[in-house]
Amino acid sequence: MITDKVFFDARYIRLDHHDGISRFSAALCEALCLRTKVVAIICDSRQLEKLPQGIEYVMANSPTSWREPFIARTLNRAGAKVLFSPMQTIGSFGRRYKLILTLHDLIYYNHKTPPSGFNTAIRALWRLYHLSFWPQRWLLNRADAVATVSESTKRLMEWNKLTKRPISVIYNAAGSAADDNDPNPPTHRPKQTQSLVYMGSFIGYKNVEVLIAGMKFLPDFELNLLSRISSERRAELEKLIEPTGGKVVFHNGVSETAYHEQLDAAVALVSGSQDEGFGIPLVEAMSRGIPVVVSDIEIFREIGGSAALYFDQNSSADFANQIRLLDANPAWISRSKASIAWARRFNWNQSAAALMQLISEL
Repeated sequence: MITDKVFFDARYIRLDHHDGISRFSAALCEALCLRTKVVAIICDSRQLEKLPQGIEYVMANSPTSWREPFIARTLNRAGAKVLFSPMQTIGSFGRRYKLILTLHDLIYYNHKTPPSGFNTAIRALWRLYHLSFWPQRWLLNRADAVATVSESTKRLMEWNKLTKRPISVIYNAAGSAADDNDPNPPTHRPKQTQSLVYMGSFIGYKNVEVLIAGMKFLPDFELNLLSRISSERRAELEKLIEPTGGKVVFHNGVSETAYHEQLDAAVALVSGSQDEGFGIPLVEAMSRGIPVVVSDIEIFREIGGSAALYFDQNSSADFANQIRLLDANPAWISRSKASIAWARRFNWNQSAAALMQLISEL
């Protein structure tokens, strides 16, 4: 398909700070603007602050509005020929344009707790939606093509027969399109505080417990848990800390600048997760030359490749053993260089190229 204009659903861009979908939307839209003319679909004018300056836009309803099933009327009038949505729920009744939908992962079929930002009604619908695959199949089969953010999710979608449409991989990445350049690689292993960094939630399947338990084998290290945490969950985890082991620090949320400072001073980014949709922190760390030590699950194998170190998610001792493989400066530098090289495959400009290729094949 040849088109001089791509409509991009940017209504999932958050006004405060990015979550995964919000960052994916803003960064991919920015990179796409370097390749073709883009019309952003927004529902709040403040979303323009996180999009390229001067971008053409169409004001539409919120994705959670009762008017959502009929949004195609607005987009038909705006002259849409092809539309990309970073989600799969955009309305399509009466559309006269090609439609590409995105399914990021299937993690909520295994872990059905909905995002905390939704109201009670949306949370209830969320739970019902994930009780069976048939609503997902119905949504995805409305499209002309479907995208996802990893080969791992693509395989799961095909295994569960979620769509009859062709599935393309448009990789998630870190930062923004402007960040897609070679960093200044570290020149030596950190010499001061032996810091390990965890960035992620504290929900059960994230398995932060294995990291804390592993610190008893790493008395000379410090585990920095950066994300926000409830007082109840923190109290649960603090009971696992071994007084004679390494220090465990709860930061309860940090700014993006502070996060990057923590990464740049770290021996490794760590995760013991039992399940993941992607693994943005891995890309963020590896792209800065920081090795990653993570649980041995399929998606982490795809994101970390041969650069990462992997441990048994049920073994705190194995976690500690993998950390010790980074004790020597030559070994650390080798992993650092390998991390930067591997992380180059996850960048927004390549993702935008993949989207343009998908559009051309419609």
